[in-house]
Amino acid sequence: MSRIGKNPVSIPEGVTVAVNDNTITVKGKLGELQQEFSEVSVRVEGNEVIVDRESDNKSSKAKHGLYRSLINNMVIGVSEGFTKQLELVGVGYRASNQEQKLDIAIGFSHNIVIDLAPEVKVETISEKGKNPIIKLSSYDKQLVSQVAAKIRSFRRPEPYKGKGVKYVGEYIRRKAGKSA
Repeated sequence: MSRIGKNPVSIPEGVTVAVNDNTITVKGKLGELQQEFSEVSVRVEGNEVIVDRESDNKSSKAKHGLYRSLINNMVIGVSEGFTKQLELVGVGYRASNQEQKLDIAIGFSHNIVIDLAPEVKVETISEKGKNPIIKLSSYDKQLVSQVAAKIRSFRRPEPYKGKGVKYVGEYIRRKAGKSA
């Protein structure tokens, strides 16, 4: 049995969970999320959500832990939310935002302007002498991680000088340069 799948998901105060056919809906103070599921059964008992397998085939075993993790992320998201922070490392790298438009300058001949989804809140922090930081927050973990990965993909950190867009706290494995 899946070690992750057999753990129940506890429901905190202010969060409601409803299961209809093959869809689970989680509502909280930050928003509402829905997830369809298959090959597992989901039930709400008291203040816990329990995920059970319907059969012991390989696909069902794989989805058991997956859907439990997705439901757990939904419950945490609508009650607390998720935050990703990106750091721009490099001379002249800048970031600014106007509501849902993020404008970043990361060494190309033009600035990159990104229109973000309304569910994602963006904040840019620029302090003198420190690298600019882009702070993304949302109740949907999948969406905020996807947006952060998209921004990081414009200029990944390179291994020689470490310049690029990296997550705050991410370790960049460095390489030695040319030896004379």
